[in-house]
Amino acid sequence: MIENMITWLVFSPLLGILLLLFVHRENERLIKAIGIVATLIPLALSLMLLRFFDFNQEGYQLTHTVPWIQFTLPGTGQALEINYELGADGMSMAFLVLTTVISTLAAVASLYIKQRLKAYFILFFLLMTGMLGVFASMNLFLFFIFFELTIIPMFFLIGIWGYVERERAAYHFLLYNGIGSAVMLVAFVTMFMNLGTLHIPTLTEWLAQPFVPQGLAAGLFLALLFAFGVKLPVFPLHSWMLKVHVQAPPAIVMIHSGVLLKLGAYGLIRLNMGMLPAQMEQFAYLIALLGVVNILYGAVLAFRQRDLKLVLAYSSVSHMGIVLLGMGAMNYSGLQGAIFQSVSHGLISALLFFLIAAIYERTNTSMIPELGGLAKNMPVICGALLAAGLANLGLPGMSGFISEFLAFLGIFNTYPALAAVGVLGIILTAVYVLRAVLLTTFGPAKEQWAGLKDVRGFEYVPITVLLGLIILIGAYPSVLGETIHLSVETIVHGLLARIGG
Repeated sequence: MIENMITWLVFSPLLGILLLLFVHRENERLIKAIGIVATLIPLALSLMLLRFFDFNQEGYQLTHTVPWIQFTLPGTGQALEINYELGADGMSMAFLVLTTVISTLAAVASLYIKQRLKAYFILFFLLMTGMLGVFASMNLFLFFIFFELTIIPMFFLIGIWGYVERERAAYHFLLYNGIGSAVMLVAFVTMFMNLGTLHIPTLTEWLAQPFVPQGLAAGLFLALLFAFGVKLPVFPLHSWMLKVHVQAPPAIVMIHSGVLLKLGAYGLIRLNMGMLPAQMEQFAYLIALLGVVNILYGAVLAFRQRDLKLVLAYSSVSHMGIVLLGMGAMNYSGLQGAIFQSVSHGLISALLFFLIAAIYERTNTSMIPELGGLAKNMPVICGALLAAGLANLGLPGMSGFISEFLAFLGIFNTYPALAAVGVLGIILTAVYVLRAVLLTTFGPAKEQWAGLKDVRGFEYVPITVLLGLIILIGAYPSVLGETIHLSVETIVHGLLARIGG
Protein backbone atom coordinates (compact mmCIF):
# COMPACT_ATOMS: atom_id res chain seq x y z
CA MET A 1 0.00 0.00 0.00
CA ILE A 2 2.80 2.45 0.94
CA GLU A 3 4.62 1.72 -2.33
CA ASN A 4 1.59 2.71 -4.38
CA MET A 5 0.24 5.42 -2.10
CA ILE A 6 1.49 8.28 -4.24
CA THR A 7 -0.38 6.82 -7.23
CA TRP A 8 -3.51 6.55 -5.09
CA LEU A 9 -3.03 10.19 -4.09
CA VAL A 10 -2.67 11.48 -7.66
CA PHE A 11 -5.64 9.57 -9.06
CA SER A 12 -7.90 9.62 -5.99
CA PRO A 13 -9.87 12.68 -7.23
CA LEU A 14 -11.14 10.47 -10.07
CA LEU A 15 -13.14 8.55 -7.45
CA GLY A 16 -15.28 11.66 -7.12
CA ILE A 17 -15.98 11.56 -10.87
CA LEU A 18 -16.92 7.88 -10.63
CA LEU A 19 -19.42 8.60 -7.85
CA LEU A 20 -20.90 11.58 -9.69
CA LEU A 21 -21.63 9.42 -12.75
CA PHE A 22 -24.28 7.59 -10.69
CA VAL A 23 -26.00 10.75 -9.45
CA HIS A 24 -28.79 12.50 -11.35
CA ARG A 25 -27.81 16.03 -12.33
CA GLU A 26 -30.90 17.47 -10.60
CA ASN A 27 -29.85 16.07 -7.21
CA GLU A 28 -27.80 19.15 -6.31
CA ARG A 29 -27.58 18.43 -2.59
CA LEU A 30 -25.92 15.03 -3.16
CA ILE A 31 -23.63 16.41 -5.87
CA LYS A 32 -22.40 19.13 -3.51
CA ALA A 33 -21.85 16.56 -0.76
CA ILE A 34 -19.82 14.30 -3.07
CA GLY A 35 -17.93 17.33 -4.39
CA ILE A 36 -16.70 18.21 -0.91
CA VAL A 37 -16.31 14.76 0.66
CA ALA A 38 -14.36 13.37 -2.32
CA THR A 39 -11.67 16.03 -1.85
CA LEU A 40 -11.12 14.80 1.71
CA ILE A 41 -9.68 11.51 0.36
CA PRO A 42 -6.67 13.10 -1.40
CA LEU A 43 -6.25 15.40 1.59
CA ALA A 44 -6.08 12.41 3.93
CA LEU A 45 -3.68 10.57 1.58
CA SER A 46 -1.36 13.58 1.32
CA LEU A 47 -1.24 13.84 5.12
CA MET A 48 -0.53 10.08 5.34
CA LEU A 49 2.32 10.49 2.84
CA LEU A 50 3.65 13.34 4.97
CA ARG A 51 3.48 11.00 7.96
CA PHE A 52 5.68 8.40 6.21
CA PHE A 53 8.03 10.96 4.61
CA ASP A 54 11.62 10.86 5.92
CA PHE A 55 12.76 14.47 6.33
CA ASN A 56 16.39 13.33 6.79
CA GLN A 57 16.61 11.55 3.43
CA GLU A 58 17.71 13.32 0.25
CA GLY A 59 16.08 12.84 -3.15
CA TYR A 60 12.77 11.30 -4.14
CA GLN A 61 10.95 8.97 -1.72
CA LEU A 62 7.73 6.95 -1.74
CA THR A 63 8.41 6.24 -5.41
CA HIS A 64 6.26 4.09 -7.67
CA THR A 65 7.87 2.96 -10.93
CA VAL A 66 6.35 0.75 -13.64
CA PRO A 67 7.83 0.04 -17.11
CA TRP A 68 5.55 1.76 -19.60
CA ILE A 69 6.72 2.61 -23.15
CA GLN A 70 9.66 1.00 -25.01
CA PHE A 71 10.63 1.64 -28.64
CA THR A 72 13.61 1.81 -30.99
CA LEU A 73 14.44 4.89 -33.01
CA PRO A 74 14.37 4.10 -36.74
CA GLY A 75 17.71 4.62 -38.46
CA THR A 76 19.86 4.83 -35.31
CA GLY A 77 18.63 1.65 -33.62
CA GLN A 78 18.72 3.49 -30.28
CA ALA A 79 16.48 1.79 -27.70
CA LEU A 80 14.44 4.23 -25.65
CA GLU A 81 11.99 3.79 -22.81
CA ILE A 82 9.65 5.92 -20.78
CA ASN A 83 8.55 4.63 -17.39
CA TYR A 84 5.58 5.51 -15.24
CA GLU A 85 7.43 7.18 -12.35
CA LEU A 86 5.92 9.05 -9.43
CA GLY A 87 7.62 10.16 -6.22
CA ALA A 88 8.13 13.10 -3.90
CA ASP A 89 10.97 14.99 -2.31
CA GLY A 90 10.53 17.71 0.32
CA MET A 91 9.58 20.43 -2.16
CA SER A 92 7.07 18.15 -3.94
CA MET A 93 5.61 17.16 -0.58
CA ALA A 94 4.99 20.79 0.40
CA PHE A 95 3.17 21.52 -2.87
CA LEU A 96 1.18 18.25 -2.75
CA VAL A 97 -0.20 19.10 0.69
CA LEU A 98 -0.85 22.70 -0.42
CA THR A 99 -2.82 21.38 -3.42
CA THR A 100 -5.03 19.07 -1.38
CA VAL A 101 -5.73 21.72 1.28
CA ILE A 102 -6.60 24.47 -1.22
CA SER A 103 -8.69 22.04 -3.31
CA THR A 104 -10.76 20.93 -0.32
CA LEU A 105 -11.43 24.53 0.70
CA ALA A 106 -12.20 25.49 -2.91
CA ALA A 107 -14.73 22.64 -3.01
CA VAL A 108 -16.42 24.21 0.02
CA ALA A 109 -16.35 27.58 -1.76
CA SER A 110 -17.99 25.87 -4.75
CA LEU A 111 -21.27 25.98 -2.79
CA TYR A 112 -21.62 29.42 -4.43
CA ILE A 113 -22.03 27.66 -7.81
CA LYS A 114 -25.70 27.57 -8.84
CA GLN A 115 -25.86 25.72 -12.16
CA ARG A 116 -24.58 22.57 -13.90
CA LEU A 117 -23.04 21.32 -10.68
CA LYS A 118 -22.35 17.81 -11.90
CA ALA A 119 -20.27 18.94 -14.89
CA TYR A 120 -18.56 21.53 -12.70
CA PHE A 121 -17.33 19.01 -10.13
CA ILE A 122 -16.24 16.51 -12.81
CA LEU A 123 -13.97 19.19 -14.31
CA PHE A 124 -12.90 20.22 -10.80
CA PHE A 125 -11.68 16.67 -10.02
CA LEU A 126 -9.83 16.43 -13.37
CA LEU A 127 -8.08 19.70 -12.57
CA MET A 128 -7.12 18.38 -9.14
CA THR A 129 -5.65 15.19 -10.65
CA GLY A 130 -3.57 17.25 -13.07
CA MET A 131 -2.16 19.48 -10.33
CA LEU A 132 -1.22 16.55 -8.08
CA GLY A 133 0.35 14.71 -11.02
CA VAL A 134 2.64 17.63 -11.92
CA PHE A 135 4.07 17.82 -8.39
CA ALA A 136 4.53 14.02 -8.15
CA SER A 137 6.03 13.38 -11.61
CA MET A 138 9.56 12.04 -11.74
CA ASN A 139 9.88 12.23 -15.50
CA LEU A 140 9.11 14.97 -17.99
CA PHE A 141 6.68 12.87 -20.07
CA LEU A 142 4.31 12.49 -17.13
CA PHE A 143 5.02 16.07 -16.08
CA PHE A 144 3.84 17.33 -19.48
CA ILE A 145 0.73 15.10 -19.54
CA PHE A 146 -0.42 16.27 -16.10
CA PHE A 147 0.53 19.88 -16.91
CA GLU A 148 -1.75 19.75 -19.96
CA LEU A 149 -4.47 18.08 -17.89
CA THR A 150 -4.73 21.26 -15.83
CA ILE A 151 -5.31 23.47 -18.88
CA ILE A 152 -8.40 21.89 -20.46
CA PRO A 153 -10.60 21.75 -17.29
CA MET A 154 -9.54 25.31 -16.40
CA PHE A 155 -10.60 26.53 -19.86
CA PHE A 156 -14.13 25.16 -19.41
CA LEU A 157 -14.41 26.13 -15.72
CA ILE A 158 -13.61 29.75 -16.62
CA GLY A 159 -15.60 29.83 -19.86
CA ILE A 160 -18.83 28.26 -18.49
CA TRP A 161 -19.03 29.25 -14.81
CA GLY A 162 -17.24 32.63 -14.91
CA TYR A 163 -18.63 36.17 -14.93
CA VAL A 164 -19.67 38.45 -17.83
CA GLU A 165 -16.48 38.31 -19.92
CA ARG A 166 -15.74 34.69 -19.05
CA GLU A 167 -15.31 33.43 -22.62
CA ARG A 168 -12.76 36.10 -23.46
CA ALA A 169 -10.84 35.29 -20.28
CA ALA A 170 -10.95 31.56 -21.06
CA TYR A 171 -9.56 32.04 -24.57
CA HIS A 172 -6.78 34.31 -23.28
CA PHE A 173 -5.92 31.64 -20.71
CA LEU A 174 -5.86 28.94 -23.41
CA LEU A 175 -3.82 31.02 -25.88
CA TYR A 176 -1.05 32.04 -23.48
CA ASN A 177 -0.82 28.70 -21.69
CA GLY A 178 -1.03 26.82 -24.97
CA ILE A 179 1.95 28.72 -26.37
CA GLY A 180 3.86 28.12 -23.13
CA SER A 181 3.09 24.40 -23.29
CA ALA A 182 4.18 24.18 -26.94
CA VAL A 183 7.55 25.73 -26.10
CA MET A 184 7.91 23.40 -23.11
CA LEU A 185 7.13 20.37 -25.31
CA VAL A 186 9.83 21.40 -27.81
CA ALA A 187 12.33 21.61 -24.92
CA PHE A 188 11.33 18.17 -23.57
CA VAL A 189 11.50 16.50 -27.00
CA THR A 190 14.90 18.10 -27.60
CA MET A 191 16.16 16.65 -24.30
CA PHE A 192 14.80 13.21 -25.16
CA MET A 193 16.31 13.14 -28.64
CA ASN A 194 19.72 14.34 -27.45
CA LEU A 195 20.04 12.60 -24.08
CA GLY A 196 17.71 9.61 -24.49
CA THR A 197 15.86 9.99 -21.21
CA LEU A 198 13.15 12.08 -19.57
CA HIS A 199 13.86 10.83 -16.02
CA ILE A 200 14.37 14.04 -14.00
CA PRO A 201 17.10 12.75 -11.60
CA THR A 202 19.05 11.28 -14.55
CA LEU A 203 18.69 14.47 -16.59
CA THR A 204 19.90 16.46 -13.59
CA GLU A 205 23.16 14.44 -13.66
CA TRP A 206 23.56 14.25 -17.46
CA LEU A 207 23.00 17.93 -18.19
CA ALA A 208 26.02 18.71 -15.99
CA GLN A 209 28.35 16.55 -18.11
CA PRO A 210 30.90 18.23 -20.41
CA PHE A 211 29.61 16.38 -23.50
CA VAL A 212 26.37 18.40 -23.40
CA PRO A 213 26.81 21.40 -25.79
CA GLN A 214 26.51 24.71 -23.95
CA GLY A 215 24.37 26.11 -26.75
CA LEU A 216 21.88 23.29 -26.29
CA ALA A 217 21.78 23.83 -22.51
CA ALA A 218 21.27 27.58 -22.92
CA GLY A 219 18.47 27.01 -25.45
CA LEU A 220 16.74 24.57 -23.11
CA PHE A 221 17.04 27.01 -20.22
CA LEU A 222 15.51 29.90 -22.17
CA ALA A 223 12.69 27.73 -23.52
CA LEU A 224 11.78 26.54 -20.01
CA LEU A 225 12.13 30.07 -18.64
CA PHE A 226 9.56 31.26 -21.18
CA ALA A 227 7.20 28.31 -20.62
CA PHE A 228 7.14 28.63 -16.84
CA GLY A 229 7.39 32.42 -17.02
CA VAL A 230 3.99 32.45 -18.72
CA LYS A 231 2.55 30.31 -15.95
CA LEU A 232 4.05 32.24 -12.99
CA PRO A 233 3.47 34.88 -14.64
CA VAL A 234 6.47 37.08 -15.41
CA PHE A 235 5.96 40.62 -16.77
CA PRO A 236 5.07 41.20 -19.66
CA LEU A 237 3.43 37.74 -20.01
CA HIS A 238 0.87 38.40 -17.27
CA SER A 239 -2.19 39.94 -18.97
CA TRP A 240 -4.08 36.63 -19.28
CA MET A 241 -3.83 36.11 -15.52
CA LEU A 242 -5.57 39.42 -14.75
CA LYS A 243 -8.58 38.40 -16.84
CA VAL A 244 -8.76 34.98 -15.19
CA HIS A 245 -8.68 36.45 -11.68
CA VAL A 246 -11.50 38.85 -12.48
CA GLN A 247 -13.76 36.59 -14.57
CA ALA A 248 -13.34 33.04 -13.16
CA PRO A 249 -15.72 31.75 -10.45
CA PRO A 250 -14.47 32.25 -6.84
CA ALA A 251 -13.48 28.65 -6.10
CA ILE A 252 -11.50 28.39 -9.34
CA VAL A 253 -9.69 31.67 -8.64
CA MET A 254 -8.75 30.22 -5.24
CA ILE A 255 -7.19 27.23 -7.01
CA HIS A 256 -5.64 29.35 -9.73
CA SER A 257 -3.97 31.85 -7.41
CA GLY A 258 -3.30 29.26 -4.70
CA VAL A 259 -1.88 26.39 -6.75
CA LEU A 260 -1.80 26.83 -10.54
CA LEU A 261 0.46 29.90 -10.50
CA LYS A 262 2.80 27.83 -8.35
CA LEU A 263 3.28 25.34 -11.19
CA GLY A 264 5.38 28.06 -12.82
CA ALA A 265 7.47 28.56 -9.67
CA TYR A 266 7.83 24.79 -9.20
CA GLY A 267 8.95 24.29 -12.83
CA LEU A 268 11.49 27.11 -12.64
CA ILE A 269 13.00 25.75 -9.41
CA ARG A 270 12.84 22.03 -10.29
CA LEU A 271 13.92 22.21 -13.95
CA ASN A 272 15.70 25.52 -14.55
CA MET A 273 17.58 25.70 -11.24
CA GLY A 274 17.79 21.97 -10.53
CA MET A 275 18.81 20.67 -13.97
CA LEU A 276 20.60 23.67 -15.53
CA PRO A 277 22.52 25.42 -12.70
CA ALA A 278 25.32 26.78 -14.91
CA GLN A 279 22.78 28.49 -17.17
CA MET A 280 20.92 29.65 -14.05
CA GLU A 281 24.08 31.45 -12.96
CA GLN A 282 24.36 33.15 -16.38
CA PHE A 283 20.78 34.43 -16.24
CA ALA A 284 20.50 34.97 -12.46
CA TYR A 285 20.78 38.76 -12.71
CA LEU A 286 18.12 38.85 -15.46
CA ILE A 287 15.76 36.74 -13.33
CA ALA A 288 16.34 38.93 -10.27
CA LEU A 289 15.78 42.04 -12.42
CA LEU A 290 12.52 40.58 -13.76
CA GLY A 291 11.57 39.93 -10.13
CA VAL A 292 12.07 43.60 -9.21
CA VAL A 293 10.05 44.68 -12.27
CA ASN A 294 7.24 42.31 -11.25
CA ILE A 295 7.28 43.61 -7.67
CA LEU A 296 7.14 47.31 -8.56
CA TYR A 297 4.89 47.05 -11.63
CA GLY A 298 2.34 44.91 -9.76
CA ALA A 299 2.39 47.12 -6.67
CA VAL A 300 1.98 50.42 -8.56
CA LEU A 301 -0.85 49.05 -10.74
CA ALA A 302 -2.56 47.48 -7.69
CA PHE A 303 -2.67 50.91 -6.05
CA ARG A 304 -4.46 52.40 -9.08
CA GLN A 305 -7.26 49.79 -9.28
CA ARG A 306 -10.88 50.42 -8.24
CA ASP A 307 -11.90 46.73 -8.41
CA LEU A 308 -10.89 44.56 -5.44
CA LYS A 309 -10.31 41.58 -7.75
CA LEU A 310 -7.86 43.58 -9.86
CA VAL A 311 -6.09 44.82 -6.74
CA LEU A 312 -5.44 41.20 -5.78
CA ALA A 313 -4.57 40.19 -9.36
CA TYR A 314 -1.83 42.85 -9.58
CA SER A 315 -0.83 41.97 -6.02
CA SER A 316 -0.21 38.40 -7.22
CA VAL A 317 2.01 39.73 -10.02
CA SER A 318 3.97 41.68 -7.42
CA HIS A 319 4.30 38.76 -5.00
CA MET A 320 5.45 36.38 -7.73
CA GLY A 321 8.29 38.87 -8.25
CA ILE A 322 9.53 37.91 -4.79
CA VAL A 323 9.72 34.28 -5.96
CA LEU A 324 11.90 35.39 -8.91
CA LEU A 325 14.02 37.55 -6.61
CA GLY A 326 14.64 34.57 -4.29
CA MET A 327 15.64 32.38 -7.23
CA GLY A 328 17.96 35.04 -8.65
CA ALA A 329 19.78 35.20 -5.29
CA MET A 330 21.33 31.78 -6.02
CA ASN A 331 21.78 30.93 -2.34
CA TYR A 332 20.05 28.95 0.43
CA SER A 333 18.12 31.85 1.97
CA GLY A 334 16.87 33.12 -1.37
CA LEU A 335 15.68 29.73 -2.62
CA GLN A 336 14.04 28.92 0.70
CA GLY A 337 12.32 32.32 0.55
CA ALA A 338 11.10 31.58 -3.00
CA ILE A 339 9.47 28.30 -1.89
CA PHE A 340 8.10 29.85 1.31
CA GLN A 341 6.61 32.68 -0.77
CA SER A 342 5.01 30.20 -3.18
CA VAL A 343 3.28 28.33 -0.36
CA SER A 344 2.47 31.45 1.67
CA HIS A 345 1.00 33.34 -1.28
CA GLY A 346 -1.08 30.25 -2.12
CA LEU A 347 -2.73 30.37 1.31
CA ILE A 348 -3.10 34.16 1.55
CA SER A 349 -4.43 34.73 -1.98
CA ALA A 350 -6.90 31.83 -1.62
CA LEU A 351 -8.25 33.41 1.57
CA LEU A 352 -8.44 36.91 0.06
CA PHE A 353 -10.27 35.72 -3.06
CA PHE A 354 -12.69 33.68 -0.93
CA LEU A 355 -13.51 36.74 1.19
CA ILE A 356 -14.02 38.92 -1.88
CA ALA A 357 -16.34 36.23 -3.25
CA ALA A 358 -18.31 36.30 0.02
CA ILE A 359 -18.65 40.09 -0.25
CA TYR A 360 -19.64 39.84 -3.93
CA GLU A 361 -22.31 37.25 -3.12
CA ARG A 362 -23.97 39.76 -0.80
CA THR A 363 -23.44 43.02 -2.70
CA ASN A 364 -23.09 41.97 -6.38
CA THR A 365 -20.08 44.22 -6.71
CA SER A 366 -16.36 44.21 -5.98
CA MET A 367 -15.85 47.88 -6.92
CA ILE A 368 -14.19 49.70 -4.01
CA PRO A 369 -16.06 53.04 -4.47
CA GLU A 370 -19.41 51.21 -4.29
CA LEU A 371 -18.51 49.42 -1.06
CA GLY A 372 -17.54 50.96 2.30
CA GLY A 373 -18.74 50.64 5.85
CA LEU A 374 -19.26 46.88 5.52
CA ALA A 375 -17.69 46.15 8.94
CA LYS A 376 -20.83 47.35 10.73
CA ASN A 377 -22.95 44.50 9.32
CA MET A 378 -20.22 41.96 8.51
CA PRO A 379 -17.65 42.19 11.34
CA VAL A 380 -16.32 38.62 10.96
CA ILE A 381 -15.79 38.77 7.19
CA CYS A 382 -14.29 42.26 7.38
CA GLY A 383 -12.06 41.23 10.31
CA ALA A 384 -10.79 38.25 8.33
CA LEU A 385 -10.24 40.53 5.30
CA LEU A 386 -8.12 42.86 7.43
CA ALA A 387 -6.13 39.91 8.85
CA ALA A 388 -5.54 38.48 5.36
CA GLY A 389 -4.53 41.93 4.12
CA LEU A 390 -2.00 42.26 6.94
CA ALA A 391 -0.62 38.83 6.05
CA ASN A 392 -0.37 39.93 2.41
CA LEU A 393 1.69 43.00 3.29
CA GLY A 394 4.06 40.86 5.38
CA LEU A 395 3.11 41.55 8.99
CA PRO A 396 5.52 39.76 11.41
CA GLY A 397 3.94 36.63 12.86
CA MET A 398 2.28 35.70 9.58
CA SER A 399 3.59 33.57 6.70
CA GLY A 400 4.11 36.53 4.34
CA PHE A 401 6.73 38.06 6.62
CA ILE A 402 9.04 35.05 6.82
CA SER A 403 8.79 34.54 3.03
CA GLU A 404 9.79 38.11 2.19
CA PHE A 405 12.46 38.17 4.90
CA LEU A 406 14.21 35.05 3.53
CA ALA A 407 13.97 36.14 -0.12
CA PHE A 408 15.33 39.62 0.56
CA LEU A 409 18.01 38.22 2.90
CA GLY A 410 19.21 36.07 -0.01
CA ILE A 411 19.15 38.81 -2.66
CA PHE A 412 20.91 41.35 -0.40
CA ASN A 413 23.87 38.93 -0.26
CA THR A 414 24.01 38.65 -4.06
CA TYR A 415 22.66 41.84 -5.64
CA PRO A 416 22.29 44.50 -2.90
CA ALA A 417 21.38 47.30 -5.34
CA LEU A 418 18.49 45.29 -6.81
CA ALA A 419 17.41 44.32 -3.30
CA ALA A 420 17.31 47.99 -2.24
CA VAL A 421 15.04 48.84 -5.17
CA GLY A 422 12.86 45.77 -4.62
CA VAL A 423 12.26 46.72 -0.97
CA LEU A 424 10.23 49.69 -2.24
CA GLY A 425 7.63 47.10 -3.26
CA ILE A 426 7.06 46.19 0.40
CA ILE A 427 6.22 49.82 1.20
CA LEU A 428 3.90 50.09 -1.80
CA THR A 429 2.22 46.80 -0.80
CA ALA A 430 1.35 48.19 2.63
CA VAL A 431 -0.15 51.30 0.97
CA TYR A 432 -2.39 49.55 -1.57
CA VAL A 433 -3.49 46.74 0.76
CA LEU A 434 -4.49 49.07 3.59
CA ARG A 435 -6.16 51.50 1.15
CA ALA A 436 -8.28 48.74 -0.42
CA VAL A 437 -9.21 47.02 2.86
CA LEU A 438 -10.00 50.20 4.80
CA LEU A 439 -12.08 51.77 2.02
CA THR A 440 -14.07 48.52 1.77
CA THR A 441 -14.69 47.82 5.42
CA PHE A 442 -14.63 51.13 7.32
CA GLY A 443 -16.16 54.55 6.93
CA PRO A 444 -19.88 55.47 7.01
CA ALA A 445 -22.18 52.49 6.34
CA LYS A 446 -24.20 52.88 3.13
CA GLU A 447 -27.97 52.40 3.27
CA GLN A 448 -28.07 49.65 0.65
CA TRP A 449 -25.79 47.43 2.77
CA ALA A 450 -27.90 47.75 5.95
CA GLY A 451 -29.45 44.26 5.73
CA LEU A 452 -26.33 42.31 4.82
CA LYS A 453 -25.72 39.03 6.68
CA ASP A 454 -22.33 38.22 8.17
CA VAL A 455 -20.47 34.94 7.75
CA ARG A 456 -22.53 31.75 7.15
CA GLY A 457 -21.75 28.36 8.66
CA PHE A 458 -19.84 26.83 5.74
CA GLU A 459 -17.85 30.04 5.22
CA TYR A 460 -16.15 29.57 8.60
CA VAL A 461 -14.26 26.53 7.22
CA PRO A 462 -12.03 28.22 4.58
CA ILE A 463 -11.59 31.32 6.73
CA THR A 464 -10.54 29.39 9.86
CA VAL A 465 -8.29 26.84 8.14
CA LEU A 466 -6.47 29.29 5.85
CA LEU A 467 -5.98 31.92 8.55
CA GLY A 468 -4.80 29.21 10.96
CA LEU A 469 -2.18 27.92 8.48
CA ILE A 470 -0.99 31.47 7.68
CA ILE A 471 -0.43 32.16 11.39
CA LEU A 472 1.09 28.69 12.01
CA ILE A 473 3.75 29.13 9.29
CA GLY A 474 4.39 32.72 10.40
CA ALA A 475 4.79 31.84 14.07
CA TYR A 476 6.55 28.49 13.57
CA PRO A 477 8.34 28.53 10.15
CA SER A 478 10.02 25.19 10.84
CA VAL A 479 6.74 23.41 10.09
CA LEU A 480 7.45 24.20 6.41
CA GLY A 481 11.20 24.76 6.61
CA GLU A 482 11.95 21.22 7.83
CA THR A 483 9.94 19.75 4.95
CA ILE A 484 11.80 21.61 2.20
CA HIS A 485 15.22 21.86 3.91
CA LEU A 486 16.98 18.97 2.13
CA SER A 487 15.44 19.78 -1.27
CA VAL A 488 16.69 23.37 -1.03
CA GLU A 489 20.09 22.21 0.19
CA THR A 490 20.42 19.70 -2.67
CA ILE A 491 19.61 22.31 -5.33
CA VAL A 492 21.92 24.93 -3.78
CA HIS A 493 24.76 22.43 -3.40
CA GLY A 494 24.27 21.51 -7.06
CA LEU A 495 24.45 25.16 -8.01
CA LEU A 496 27.60 25.82 -6.02
CA ALA A 497 29.30 22.62 -7.21
CA ARG A 498 28.76 23.40 -10.87
CA ILE A 499 29.50 27.12 -10.82
CA GLY A 500 32.51 26.72 -8.60
CA GLY A 501 31.02 28.54 -5.60
